[in-house]
Amino acid sequence: MLENYFPVLLFLVIGCAVGIGAIVVSGVLGRLTGAHHPDPEKLSPYECGFEAFEDARMKFDVRYYLVAILFILFDLEIAFLFPWAIVLQEIGWFGFFAMMVFLGILVVGFIYEWKKGALEWE
Repeated sequence: MLENYFPVLLFLVIGCAVGIGAIVVSGVLGRLTGAHHPDPEKLSPYECGFEAFEDARMKFDVRYYLVAILFILFDLEIAFLFPWAIVLQEIGWFGFFAMMVFLGILVVGFIYEWKKGALEWE
């Protein structure tokens, strides 16, 4: 009975070993090859819109997170187009018009967000 679970145990052990090994090797190689000399360009705000090393209780701009959530929302919705395109021959006209309704709702939502100014970044 337990011999049936041996491949699962082996998979978990190898997976943990690869993960821990990658962390150890990257740490050792980082200490051997890379010098830690941060410059102002490297520490400048990149995508988050605020300084990387400041007080954790500071106020931050919520617009970045709104744009990120909107991007993820529309990106995931567009991801439904790939499986739909593959089975379009099988689902026929009903599937085609159902996807057109879906895309119409997405376009209306996108226009609404655009008009509200949620995509503006100052």
